[in-house]
Amino acid sequence: MKPLADSIRPNSIEEVVGQEHLLGKGKILNKMLSTGKITNSIFYGPPGVGKTTVANLMAKASNKSFYKLNATNASLKDIKDIVDELDSLMNLNGVILYLDEIQNFNKKQQQSLLEFMENGKITLIASTTENPFHYVYKAILSRSAVFEFKPIGHEHIEIALERALELAKKDFKNINIKADKKILSYIATLSDGDLRRAINILELCINTTDINDQGILNIDEEVVKNCCAAKILNYDGNGESHYDILSAFQKSIRGSHVDASLHYLARLIKVGDLISICRRLLVIAAEDIGLAYPNAITIVKSCTDAAMQLGFPEAKIPLAEAVILLATAPKSNSALVAIDRALEDLEKSYISEIPSNIRDGHYKGAESLGRMQNYKYPHDYPNSYIQQQYMPSSIEGNTYYEPGNNKLERNAKEYWDKIKGKI
Repeated sequence: MKPLADSIRPNSIEEVVGQEHLLGKGKILNKMLSTGKITNSIFYGPPGVGKTTVANLMAKASNKSFYKLNATNASLKDIKDIVDELDSLMNLNGVILYLDEIQNFNKKQQQSLLEFMENGKITLIASTTENPFHYVYKAILSRSAVFEFKPIGHEHIEIALERALELAKKDFKNINIKADKKILSYIATLSDGDLRRAINILELCINTTDINDQGILNIDEEVVKNCCAAKILNYDGNGESHYDILSAFQKSIRGSHVDASLHYLARLIKVGDLISICRRLLVIAAEDIGLAYPNAITIVKSCTDAAMQLGFPEAKIPLAEAVILLATAPKSNSALVAIDRALEDLEKSYISEIPSNIRDGHYKGAESLGRMQNYKYPHDYPNSYIQQQYMPSSIEGNTYYEPGNNKLERNAKEYWDKIKGKI
């Protein structure tokens, strides 16, 4: 018996659930399927969202021969075998090559397809779970349209599960399979946008549940929990999802949205990425809170040290403390802006020598070189301040630091403006 996920694979565009932004009426892939004019394409998105299904439908619509390779285990020989058949009678209309997981092909393997993409003998439909702009050879990208497939919406997964359940009931003619909408909704939640996973959970429940005396196979929440221990999140520790979550995490804290910050922290905790959490929290304390609350980095360092020492699950507590502190703290990026301006000057400006009065004079012969001869020791003057030259002459007057609009920095500015006689 075929797997349930394969049995319900759509045979027409009308049966496909989700991806309305690509397959809806008037959308680009819908138009390709209706005309049969298929272009080189790269399908990018998480597992179980319909990439293979749409590729099959495009091959069917094009009236071309269909070949399928998985780059995980395919080789140059597999490509050569397809190329050798291009001029055969069965391939007169051309070939559609569906290359799954194209990111696993090296540059040479990807380049081997270019000539045949150019002359139209091969129409490439490649799929990948990784961002193609990071992993696919640029010459392939320039000859292909990139289509991003989104996770399947909860309501669409429920619709597909209802179809799968009806099909399963036909296969098990003498058994009454029962799974109400609440259970299907629960399975949809566990799948996290992966339709294939949702159907596989349902199939596992059907295949492993005992039939009662009344001939009923009842799928309840306990059955589902036994078949699926935990929800699996779409996360790759070294891939795009990793950086997307970290980016959302920092931007939510920077934007002072406590609940969103905790949501992305929870995602990172769920996958056990303790090192990334701690590193990012320390960066945020310096970059986004900065001088508005300088003690934040000290507190965050204590929280992250505690988290590293505790490990999960207890590490979640000091991490949550740090996140809430940072999200609710006043914000200032003045330190980041200041150091970036100083670094930019080093790249773009002529920098003259360090003024002699502040160069090192603690060695024999320094006096003859004029080192530190006119240096004025600030602590010998009122308020420990005296005006003298510190910047190289070529950039004297350049300003890097501008105080942020927060209480601490405003007070510091007011203090120094008074000392320096500016107010």
